[in-house]
Amino acid sequence: MKAGQERKPPLLEIQIHAPDIRRGVRYLFLYPWQAVGLGIGLAALLGAVGWGLVTSPQAFRDLASVERHEALERVRDQQGVRLEALTNRFGILAQQAETLGLRMEKIYLAYGLSQSSSIGQGGFPFTSVEVAEGPSRSAIARANQIRSRVSEQVQVLETFLDEIAAFEAVHAQQAHFTPSLSPLRGDDFVLTSPYGNRRNPFTKSSDFHAGIDLAAPVGSPIYAPADGVVVFAGRYDLRRSVGWWRYGNLVVLRHDERFITLYGHCDEVKVRRGDQVEQGAVIATVGNTGWSTNPHLHYEIRRRLETTEDSDYRPVDPRIYILDHRWRDEEQLLIRARSAPDTSEFEPLPRRLSR
Repeated sequence: MKAGQERKPPLLEIQIHAPDIRRGVRYLFLYPWQAVGLGIGLAALLGAVGWGLVTSPQAFRDLASVERHEALERVRDQQGVRLEALTNRFGILAQQAETLGLRMEKIYLAYGLSQSSSIGQGGFPFTSVEVAEGPSRSAIARANQIRSRVSEQVQVLETFLDEIAAFEAVHAQQAHFTPSLSPLRGDDFVLTSPYGNRRNPFTKSSDFHAGIDLAAPVGSPIYAPADGVVVFAGRYDLRRSVGWWRYGNLVVLRHDERFITLYGHCDEVKVRRGDQVEQGAVIATVGNTGWSTNPHLHYEIRRRLETTEDSDYRPVDPRIYILDHRWRDEEQLLIRARSAPDTSEFEPLPRRLSR
């Protein structure tokens, strides 16, 4: 303050008296410019408090919303994992249904039934359904699509099972005499030469292979694929036929009047002519006799075709009739079975092998 100017009196005077009178009195003076500053400060403080009171509920709601969103995301992730597992399970069931469908078709072919007249033929054989992938197809939609396909296949299979059960109930004898099981058990055998045209390992020329060759260790048991009677057991006389002598130790079973099965290159023959055998009985062991490059079983199925003039036993692909083993190319096998190769060059059975 400049000299000569009067000092304006304070707007407010505050006196603070101590309990002890010896400490005197303290004075606080509030001048107008200080009151204005204090008022502005208080107004700002009250405004901040008021804004906090107004916005804090929304802030709490936003915070709660974030927490709920995070919880929902965790639940969604958990449900996504479960849905993926369920979709994979449906996929496995679909593959199993397709496998059963192929086996069902083999049963129809083995029994000689007409698939075209079957009630379930409208949905069989199954066609592969492409399941869309990517963001355009949700996981739920894909799962529903697979589930629908599995449900449809199961319904078709149930129809076929009912028809086959009805057929077997009426034709029990035919079911017992149809060679439907593999002559070798387990997985310790390998298909080395399929049915059909091939290059002969000895002559190196193309010829018709009337059966299948299954490589297996020497001594592996050979089982009867169906009930039958032994019509030949031993080595065929070279003087009668060189071709049949090449089969080495040979066992031939007749299954009723519809099928004849042959087992070539055996090591030990365990049955005799005239023996009655049941499905699953051991009839011989795998060997390397005759024209054989390695230990294996030559297995043939010959079927009497009533549609032919001579009603002779003609070779068919044994893999069609083996129901307890899955072949790698089973789908193509069944396609070829519907248009069987020409067997006009097959070697007919000698009379003593079929009577």
